[in-house]
Amino acid sequence: MTLNNLQNIADQFPHSQKMPALFLGHGSPMNAIEENQFVQGFRDVASKIPKPHAILCISAHWYTQGTKVTAMEMPPTVHDFGGFPKALFDVQYPAPGNPILAKETAKLLLPVSVEEDHEWGLDHGAWSVIKHMYPDASIPVIQMSIDYTQPAQYHFELAQKLQKLREKGVLIIGSGNIVHNLRLIDWKNIDTVGAGWDWAVEAREKTNSWLLDGDFSRLINYQDQSMALQIAVPSPDHYLPLIYTLGLKSKSEDLSLFNDELIAGSLSMTSVMIT
Repeated sequence: MTLNNLQNIADQFPHSQKMPALFLGHGSPMNAIEENQFVQGFRDVASKIPKPHAILCISAHWYTQGTKVTAMEMPPTVHDFGGFPKALFDVQYPAPGNPILAKETAKLLLPVSVEEDHEWGLDHGAWSVIKHMYPDASIPVIQMSIDYTQPAQYHFELAQKLQKLREKGVLIIGSGNIVHNLRLIDWKNIDTVGAGWDWAVEAREKTNSWLLDGDFSRLINYQDQSMALQIAVPSPDHYLPLIYTLGLKSKSEDLSLFNDELIAGSLSMTSVMIT
């Protein structure tokens, strides 16, 4: 790609008011079709921030070797789960893609090689939350995958390269869960908001404290923290989207929490907004 072509891509996204950055605790796929305080929280956030020109989502559910971005004109709605009601599989979120944004994203991440993907689409980590924020599906959405071969520090630094997109009206969303251990769900309290095992309570309290204090080094080095954190993050897939969001924060910006609840014993819906 020539320098002129790269400049033409950049010109498609004029500078605008700097967009916030979000981490959304997406929880169960059923949140896509249920009415509860968490989906209301997603709506409330959307009503408080500028309408984006486009959305870039880093979802826990696109975990790949290397980094990819969706680059098709119309990404399919991916139902990447099983055992749920037909009504959930019937949901479609027909937001357009944005191949130009995909190329701009890949350019910003150089020298990291980014593959333009035409197979994946929007998985439930993306559409189950974005559909509540922008139900008319009119805003273009692309996804960027998480390279499972790389540590948290790498992802934090990679996110920093995406900062310019926020100045061009792109809303960057990390979607996962900070506390996420499906093997230890409390089935007796599956729908109880505030229900959490002792380790989950400790993990939530510690991570919230570090988030609000700006102590990102502990969050990046979560594997060196207490046993509660090790149980809360048995695998990094749902945790790393938070690291991307934190990598986007500048020193002058504020960080706030919303949807900050434990549920089902071993999950947290805690979400983060950076403005």
